Amino acid sequence: MTHKNLIAGDWLDGETSIENRNPSDVTDLIGRYAQASSEQLEATLDQARQAQREWAAYGLERKQAVLNAIGNEMMARAEELGHLLSREEGKPLAEGKGEVYRAGQFFTYYAAECLRQIGENADSVRDGIEIDVRREPVGTVAIISPWNFPTATASWKIAPALCYGNAVVWKPANVTPASAVALTEIIAKQDIPKGLFSLVMGAGGTIGQALVESPKIDAISFTGSVPVGKGIAAAAIQNLTKVQMEMGSKNALAVMDDADLDLAVSLALGGAFGGTGQKCTASSRLVVHAGVHDAFVEKLIAGALAMKVGHALEDGTQIGPVVSQQQLDDNLAYVELGKSEGAELACGGARLTMPHDGFYMSPGVFLGTNNQMRINREEMFAPLTSVIKVDSYDEALAVVNDTNFGLTSGIVTQSLARATHFRRNARTGVVTVNLPTAGTDYHVPFGGRGDSSYGPREQGKAAAEFYTTVKTAYISAGDPS
Repeated sequence: MTHKNLIAGDWLDGETSIENRNPSDVTDLIGRYAQASSEQLEATLDQARQAQREWAAYGLERKQAVLNAIGNEMMARAEELGHLLSREEGKPLAEGKGEVYRAGQFFTYYAAECLRQIGENADSVRDGIEIDVRREPVGTVAIISPWNFPTATASWKIAPALCYGNAVVWKPANVTPASAVALTEIIAKQDIPKGLFSLVMGAGGTIGQALVESPKIDAISFTGSVPVGKGIAAAAIQNLTKVQMEMGSKNALAVMDDADLDLAVSLALGGAFGGTGQKCTASSRLVVHAGVHDAFVEKLIAGALAMKVGHALEDGTQIGPVVSQQQLDDNLAYVELGKSEGAELACGGARLTMPHDGFYMSPGVFLGTNNQMRINREEMFAPLTSVIKVDSYDEALAVVNDTNFGLTSGIVTQSLARATHFRRNARTGVVTVNLPTAGTDYHVPFGGRGDSSYGPREQGKAAAEFYTTVKTAYISAGDPS
């Protein structure tokens, strides 16, 4: 069976299809998935623009009911859909189920936001004139989402886009098409205009490129790599299309000499290796004070060695496979690069032979690293982390900030003064204190600095800045007599 795209409101085959296999066991064929054609993309863009005008005219409570229905179904089916997600992406089942449930919460949050779209008013500097300021939909939005959080990242873009009255054309990553089809099926059966929401699966170089170059798109929300993001921005500027991009990261967790070491190690292990390290918020740099370095490293290595790598759907698995053979090859290349740069691979970092034929890798820890090594400058997206020894808090902060990226950073300390100073001076969009760098809430802004992000923030009320445009109206009431 070949799973279809949703084109202009109809489920259609593509001109070609791709296989989707389980990275935990490549003999498990999940299905075949259609690849949209250029003609189908044009048809769906034309229909989306018409559907958007209809959707914008829906009453607020009608929109609210749609988003609530989507979110509630996702939460009710979190076990089923989480199983599917983990099967195709490779994250442990508990993480897959949690992702789907959280994605449902995005929709119910923005369902409530449908009723909170309150404008502003003011008196003019001119007598007898009042001013009304309100937000209107930006139009038709292209959403390009990654494979590492195939349901959650897409949902935190789709939900606000619909909440604020826009049409959506979604191109998910080709690595995780099953989760995309499942989410689309839930959305498509709701009370929405035909063609308001479209699923166009296809290669980034063809369908993705045509989508971002289209003058029929009013805004593009993208999550992925820096090179792809820069290419999208270059294409978008030709049509002056609004863009929002979340890209790479090189997040640091600073462990101070007064830290609770058991807590610090727990945060480091979860932050570095959760989701097999395939997170934009992963703790890939561990900046550790010399006073606790040796004790921390001993506990960290013991913890890494104790983590169970296994099939994503098996009980007890803490680290699943990486997502693909290409990703595994890239990860192993970084292991060799780190060793060539003089880093000591203290544990892990090797391909594992398991009962199932999948892309398994042991969690790796580099020691004796410095912040100029490529393994500490480039995003690896792997279950690999590097320890950088520092002699003071000031040096730790300088190392944390010495990066082209700026998404998340964290500090582990019992000093209120250090925590406060770090929170105010770490040059990242998200800062954590005695918490992992990974893990954020959906009702507050998310985004970074530098090469990590470009454009308005995602999530919470901040999403309105991207998915709407502001209109200022001047009204003269005339002479009341």
